[in-house]
Amino acid sequence: MAETPENATLSAAEVSEQKQVRLDKRERMLTEGLAPYPLALPITANIADLVAKYGDQDLGIDFASGEVVGVAGRIVHLRNTGKLCFAALQAGDGSRIQAMISLAKVGEESLAKWKEFVDLGDQVFVKGEVITSRRGELSIMVEEWRMASKALRPLPNLHSDLNEETRVRQRYLDLITRDAARQMVRTRAKMNASLRATFAAHDFIEVETPMLQVMHGGAAARPFVTHSNAFDTELYLRIAPELYLKRALVGGLDRVFEINRNFRNEGADSTHSPEFAMLEAYQAYGDYSTIADLTQELVQNAAAAVSPDGSHRVVWADGTEYDFGGEWQRISMYESLSEAAGREITPETSVDELKALADAEGVEVHLPNHGKLVEELWEHFVKDGLDRPTFVIDFPVETSPLTAAHRSKPGVVEKWDLYVRGFELATGYSELIDPVDQRERFVEQAKEAARGDAEAMRLDEDFLAALEHGMPPAGGMGMGIDRLLMGLTGLGIRETVLFPLVK
Repeated sequence: MAETPENATLSAAEVSEQKQVRLDKRERMLTEGLAPYPLALPITANIADLVAKYGDQDLGIDFASGEVVGVAGRIVHLRNTGKLCFAALQAGDGSRIQAMISLAKVGEESLAKWKEFVDLGDQVFVKGEVITSRRGELSIMVEEWRMASKALRPLPNLHSDLNEETRVRQRYLDLITRDAARQMVRTRAKMNASLRATFAAHDFIEVETPMLQVMHGGAAARPFVTHSNAFDTELYLRIAPELYLKRALVGGLDRVFEINRNFRNEGADSTHSPEFAMLEAYQAYGDYSTIADLTQELVQNAAAAVSPDGSHRVVWADGTEYDFGGEWQRISMYESLSEAAGREITPETSVDELKALADAEGVEVHLPNHGKLVEELWEHFVKDGLDRPTFVIDFPVETSPLTAAHRSKPGVVEKWDLYVRGFELATGYSELIDPVDQRERFVEQAKEAARGDAEAMRLDEDFLAALEHGMPPAGGMGMGIDRLLMGLTGLGIRETVLFPLVK
C-alpha cells in the first residue's frame, strides 16, 4: 500500500508539476473564451438513471437508442487516440458510463480542444445519443462537450488503495475512489431515517437543544471550554442534551428525542471521538424497561434498513455476519460480576474489599469509590465475554447521579448499558425526578469534583428549578450514532464518521 500522503502513486513534486500544467490549461481556456468553471450546464439525465435503464439489457454491440441526453461526470479513465477518444464518466454514486468523442460527430476544432484541455479527474458535460460501443459498452456518442470543473490536482491511482491517513484526511478522495466509502454515507443516511421513522411510529417529537451551555451536564465527561465575546462569559460545548430534554418533559412534551452533536474533551481511539453524533430520547410515564424495549426496536429496525435482505442479520466489512434479531438478554451487573469473579459482590461490599480485588487483578481505578470499582471490575471480568447484544442492568448509585434508585434493590439504580460487538452502544435509565434527591446527588458530585474528578457534574440550579415544577416519571436513553453504525458495519469510528477530527 502506498504511503504518499497526497496521492497513492505521485510524489509531492510530481503533483506540483501536474498542478502547474493544469493551471496553464485553465489560463489558455480563459484566453480562448472557454469557461473552466461554468455556473450552469444543460443537464437532462444522470448517469445512474441511464445505467439503471439500459445496463441490465442485453443490447449487444452498435446499439443505438435514439435517446439524446446531456450528462455530467468526473473523468476516471481517459484514452485519446487519433480520431476517436474515450472517457469513463463517474457519477457521485460511483456509477459510470463511457463517453465517445469522435472527429465525425464533434468536428476537428472541438476534438482538438478536448485533447488539449481535458485531463483525468476533470468534471465534464457531454451531450449525445445513448449507444453501445463495438465492445458492447454502454456509451454516449458525444455531439457536444463542455468543461464542468477543471481539476487542478491529479487523481490518485485508481488501481491502488489509498492509505488510511489519506482516506481520513482527504475523505473527498476516498469518496471518489472507493465504493465502500460512498456506501458508508448512504448506510448512515438509511440508519438515521430508520431511527426517525421508529420514533415517529411511537409519537415522539424531534427537538433541538443548545450546543453552547453556561453549565455542562447530563454526563460524566470533561467538557470543551470556550468564551462568548457577546456575553463576556465562559461557555461549554455540550457533552449531552439530557438536562434540556428533561426540561422539555417538565413543559409537557411527553415523548422527545434529539439526534445531535456532542463534544467531550477526552481521548480518541477506535470507539471514541472528541466530537460525535448522539441520540437521546425521553418517554414520560416509561421506565428503564420500556425504554430498553424501544431501544431494541430502534436498533433492530435500523439493522433491517441497512441489511442486504431486510433482515436483522447484517454483514460486516470483513464478511462476518452479525445477528441483531431475537429477544436480547438482560443481565445484572452485580450478579454477572459475582459469577465471573467467583465471589459475591453486592452494593454492601466495601471499598477496601473491591480495591484489594482490583489490585490483585491489575485493574487501575482513578479516584476509586464503590461504584467506579464495581464498574471497572465488571469490565475486566465480564465485558469481553459478551457477544450477542446484551443489556447490563442495575448499576451502582455512585456512578449514576441522574438515575432513579432501584424500586426494590438498595444501593443500585435503574440503569442499563447495551453492549454490542464488545463495546457500549447505548445507556438507559428510569429517570430521577425527585428534585431534593437530585440536589443531594449534585452536591455529592461537586465533592467529587473538589477531590479532582474532572468528569464530575456541577450543581445546576436552573435544571433543579425545572425539576421543582414537577417532571413526570420517565424512561430515558442515549445511544452513539457513530457507534451504532460501527455495530451495523463492523468498521471503526474513523470510517463511520464522514470527516473525523485528526491531528
